[in-house]
Amino acid sequence: METGLSGLWSRYGDGVVALVVAAALLVTGAAQQVPGTARAVLGFGLLAVGGLALAARSRAPVAVLAVTGVCAVGYQAAGLDVPAVAYLFAVYAAVRAGHRTVAVMVSVAVLGLLPLAALVSGPYATGEAFARARGALEIAWLIAAGAAGEALRQAERRADEAERTREETARRRADVERLHIARELHDSLTHQISVVKVQAEVAVHTARRRGEEVSPPLLAILDAAREATRELRATLEALREDDSGPPRGLGQVAELVERARDAGLGTTLTIEGRWHDVPAAVGGTVYRIVQESLTNIVRHADADTATVRIDCRPDSLAVRVDDDGKAAHGTAPVPGLGLLGMRERVNALGGRLSAGPRSGGGFTVRAELSLDGAP
Repeated sequence: METGLSGLWSRYGDGVVALVVAAALLVTGAAQQVPGTARAVLGFGLLAVGGLALAARSRAPVAVLAVTGVCAVGYQAAGLDVPAVAYLFAVYAAVRAGHRTVAVMVSVAVLGLLPLAALVSGPYATGEAFARARGALEIAWLIAAGAAGEALRQAERRADEAERTREETARRRADVERLHIARELHDSLTHQISVVKVQAEVAVHTARRRGEEVSPPLLAILDAAREATRELRATLEALREDDSGPPRGLGQVAELVERARDAGLGTTLTIEGRWHDVPAAVGGTVYRIVQESLTNIVRHADADTATVRIDCRPDSLAVRVDDDGKAAHGTAPVPGLGLLGMRERVNALGGRLSAGPRSGGGFTVRAELSLDGAP
């Protein structure tokens, strides 16, 4: 997220440029004498509109190109022989946005209309004014503005490609490291836990066959070993997950709900808004939040029902998972790896996540993600 001066310029830069250009055009026009109140008002109004239109050049470059071109021809016809500076800025913005063909076509039309505008200015036109109007928007200036826009567009494209390359390299390194960790866990920790589990099972079986009472510590060791085996298996599956397969997103959340129902948890799903327009990164994060939340509910919450609600808004997405389990209000949730992973995913997208017991009973996981800054 941009901060400081760069963030302020990103938000207000177009407005500042528009005000400066409009002021410069009005000052230049004020130095000229234009007889006739109506014609002067029209001319100065077009100068102001042409300059202020630049405030929208990043959002609507083609529309601003057309508006500034019409204003340049208009105030020339009103008798104001002022350089079309606003139009040059508009050409730069349009080419930078990739509208090169449109910029060339509109510029050819404006170049042809400017001399005619000087002619229709009537008694306020002179031979000198006509010559200046014909040269007010020289082709060299147009080429310079267009070339500047194209150069910056290419630079931004190369920067985006370099960023994608860095992200892909980092992702591949993370995949390699993840698989390395999975192999290490499997080769060392899995074996040791399996040995503990088998030995505990043998001891319990032997005691029961002899008719002896099995000691509670031994049963606790066996239960802990079984639970550790399940948790470790789930961790290994997550570490070995193949990211090269079909991406998981909002379209697959219904599958998670169905699996939770198959496990005996009465689960409902509600999705509001245009979920097809949600960026893949946000959709993938929502999928993981719902997956981890439902898994925790099935394993630990002792709940009968759960609800999943996803609200897709124009600029953000909210996801909430509730259950009717036995979580007590006022107690802090145990900081497990699942909750930590969800929080890291949400923070990476600049979002917010909260998780904890509700006052009426049960547990709630809530996250809000911005769609504007998502890749």
